[in-house]
Amino acid sequence: MAVFTPINLTDISDWIAQDFNIGVASKIQGIHGGIENSNFFLDTKSDGQDQKYVLTVFERLSFDQLPYYLNLMLHLSNKGIPVPRPVADQRNRILFELKGKPAAIVSKLPGLSRLEPTASHCAMVGSMLAKMHQAGSDFSGNQNNLRSLSWWQETTPQILPFLSDFQKEILTTELAAQEQFFKSIEYARLPQGASHCDLFKDNVLFDPRPDGDQLGGFFDFYFAGTDKWLFDLAVTANDWCLAENKKDLDPERLSALINAYQSVRILSSIELDCWQIMLRAAALRFWISRLWDFYLPRNAQMLTPHDPSHFEDILLSRRNSTLSL
Repeated sequence: MAVFTPINLTDISDWIAQDFNIGVASKIQGIHGGIENSNFFLDTKSDGQDQKYVLTVFERLSFDQLPYYLNLMLHLSNKGIPVPRPVADQRNRILFELKGKPAAIVSKLPGLSRLEPTASHCAMVGSMLAKMHQAGSDFSGNQNNLRSLSWWQETTPQILPFLSDFQKEILTTELAAQEQFFKSIEYARLPQGASHCDLFKDNVLFDPRPDGDQLGGFFDFYFAGTDKWLFDLAVTANDWCLAENKKDLDPERLSALINAYQSVRILSSIELDCWQIMLRAAALRFWISRLWDFYLPRNAQMLTPHDPSHFEDILLSRRNSTLSL
């Protein structure tokens, strides 16, 4: 979440007052972190009560692509999954135009991110991820994961000139292995549906309580897509279940995540067989995207690209790992 399109209170005050039933805009603040869209905390006052929302101005996604993400969040919210709920205007629209770009307002979830999660946090995430997959299984929208194989193939030639010979060899050989995997019968038979595809620690909130943290919800669905549920689980494991060296998988955290997931949805034998190669796919996806953001950045306020070497290390670890479920 960066700021590419600055927004101030004057820009939105009349718009909020005239088009919505959420009160009067009282404060707007840019959100630091992330690298895709312009995001802001939006506070309003209604009948003396403070209300909190998140305003997003989309920098890459188009008006045609965005209904998938917003309607998915609405669908999941209606099914009881704790996700941001899009706010409709007085004409019942949830997608708008602001400064010539697509924009949306969603509810703000309670809680804080836990960047050093325990096995208990991993279990809560695993269980809710499986519930989310089930809840989205009857979602009528369909849009491919826009950061899947075809995007990797398109982006790799753009970043190869910046890499060392060793990095080029790792990237090209792994891409070739994934191309074969994606063509396989096993891949075709993996169950799929609406997936978050970016469920990192900073996209989950926990509500601190005296008896322990409670899951506040999942947010930032703007990388979501129709994809293999195993890929979604692998993306999550690669971030939530890291050992102290920040690259290998920690068995305790991983067991907590997977066991909790399977308490809701049992993984098939094909999914178990494909786990290792899917962990590599998940690592490759984020190594490529971080290389792209690092070497070919866009101008933005409050933008700090992630270090791509983190996912290079994770990919190398997954290629050398024999840890199975």
